[in-house]
Formats: sequence, structure tokens, C-alpha cells
Amino acid sequence: MRLGLFDSGVGGFTVLKKVIELCPNTSFVYLADTARLPYGVKKTNEIIQFAEEISSWFKYQNIDAFLVACNTTNAIALDVIKKNLDVPVFDLIGSVASNIQESRVGVLATPSTVRTKAYTNAILEFKPKTFVIEQSCPEFVPMIEANNIYSGEITDVAIRYLQPVLNQKIDSLILGCSHYPLITPLLTEILPSGVELVDPAQALSFQLKLFIDSKISNYSKKKSLVDSRFYVTSNLKNFPIQIKHWLNVFPEVNLVSLQKKGCVS
Repeated sequence: MRLGLFDSGVGGFTVLKKVIELCPNTSFVYLADTARLPYGVKKTNEIIQFAEEISSWFKYQNIDAFLVACNTTNAIALDVIKKNLDVPVFDLIGSVASNIQESRVGVLATPSTVRTKAYTNAILEFKPKTFVIEQSCPEFVPMIEANNIYSGEITDVAIRYLQPVLNQKIDSLILGCSHYPLITPLLTEILPSGVELVDPAQALSFQLKLFIDSKISNYSKKKSLVDSRFYVTSNLKNFPIQIKHWLNVFPEVNLVSLQKKGCVS
């Protein structure tokens, strides 16, 4: 089974790793729209346009299911992707919202995601009495993409973002951007021990596993990226280094133009 997934950059690796753990020996087509990152500060009409182009490109990739590994696109243009693709679409926000048990929930997300209140609306649909507070974190993605995740600078930024959320006495904190699990050690250091850190990729991967198990009865236990393909819209030289750093593999990476559907340059 071949799965398609995309993100603006390396954030989708957090989703990919979770899926590989639960669905071994599954192949992937991973697209990073590096030319236009970060998505989280873009306007709504831009995200809709990106979703149109990306989903149209994936029509030509012979995939069996599609994973929306970008929370911003999930929040703004999930309907566009579902309309354009003829395969099952799995999303982060809907997957995790149905699993929330706590009564006071914090969400860290990009400005564009927070603006939509997508996490609040999705959680309240399942648990109407839940208190939800969403915090915009515009500086995280650029710092993570630059691998600036061990500095005092990002620690100061994280404390500033977390303080308003923690002031609300939350029980759990959702990482509402796929980049954010890459700084889990930092966030864990700052958070009180009683606050559960929630990665939506976990819920998504469980839903995907149920789908795959219903289609394929026998699985190899080998965990690998066999037959998987990686594409970027820019940064062809450095992206393989990021794949090696985060996934510990060094695959071939191809440059793709989203303006020419299905064509690799």
C-alpha cells in the first residue's frame, strides 16, 4: 500500500515516523512544499490555492490513501483535498479531537490554524463542555526548519507561548502543528508534570492502521522506508540532510513543480 502525505517542510516527518511504527513496510510519497514555507502565516486564499495544487499533483502519484500532515492546511482546506482526491483522506485535527478526554485543553498552533478555531470547533463537537484555549506560535516553525532547537532563544520563545496556556490550568496540551513534536524535549522540560502532551499524529496513525488492516491481512514486521519517494519544491541540496537527521535515512530527493501536475523537474 502506498500512502501520500505532505507538509511545508520537515514537520510531516513526525507524522511519517508514527505511521511507520504502526504500519511497517508501507511505502510513501512525501511532498515538502519548501518553496512556500511556513504555511502558518499565510492567508486563507493562499492555503486553499496550495491545497488545490498539491492534491492535484498527488492524483498522479498512484496512492491508496492520503495523510494531511500539515495542520494549517487541515484547518483551512481539508474539504478541497477531499474533493480533489479519490482515495481516503486522514487528517490530524479530526483524528485527535475524537480522542480527547480531558476537560481543559490547550493547543499550540500556527497563526493561520488558530485563526480558524479548527481545534476548538472539532473538540467541542465531540465534548461540548470542554474548555479549549489555542495559542499562536509563529516563531516555532522557522526556528525548527533552521534546526535551531537547542538554543536559549527558542527556550525563551517557548516559555512566552506556554505561559498564557498554563495560566488556564490545562490538563493536556495538543501540538497543533506537525513541526512541534520535534521540540518535545524542550516543551516537556517547561510543562508541569501533570499536563499531558498530545501529538495528533498518534491518533491519525491509529485510524490509518485500522484502515490498512481492513485492506491487507498480512504485514511484515520490518520497519523501513522501502520504495518511498521524497519530493520538494525547493531546497533540493539541503533537504536530504534534514531527512538523514530526522529519519536516519538518506534517500533520493526530487524537485517537483506544482504548476505542472505530475511533472518532476
